[in-house]
Amino acid sequence: MAYEIERKFLVDGDFKHLASSSTYIVQGYVFRNDSKCVRVRIKGDKGYVTIKSSVSDSGFTRNEWEYEIPAHQVNEMLRICEPGVIEKTRYIVNYKNLVVEVDEFYGDNEGLLLAEIELTCESQQFEKPDFLGKEVTGDPRYYNSELSRNPYCNWR
Repeated sequence: MAYEIERKFLVDGDFKHLASSSTYIVQGYVFRNDSKCVRVRIKGDKGYVTIKSSVSDSGFTRNEWEYEIPAHQVNEMLRICEPGVIEKTRYIVNYKNLVVEVDEFYGDNEGLLLAEIELTCESQQFEKPDFLGKEVTGDPRYYNSELSRNPYCNWR
């Protein structure tokens, strides 16, 4: 069983000068509900299909299976996805033995900056980088699958 254990934060400071790389991502949801989803994504020039499901109420841990598939197949699948394609640039920031992935969203989610830190266990301690703000782990509004359904521009 593959698990994803991550904490999610709003970004409240400058981070781009710390990034070691950035990649443009387009993703859509073939299926989504409150506890599971099937996502297709083009990340750079590669395609992926990902299946996620809830494991714990904390929002930290989820089942996750991800497989690389040809990008042209993802482009075809994006046409049959549920409404609300996500577009973003992902920045990778290496910080004190952590990899922080910062997503800068576009389109209907313009203005939203979210950071994720993947952990080895839910109780793992870490030092938060200065550019991270409020923790939003477990708040479903900030799941990408929910942002595709109820985008950030509708929150104001």
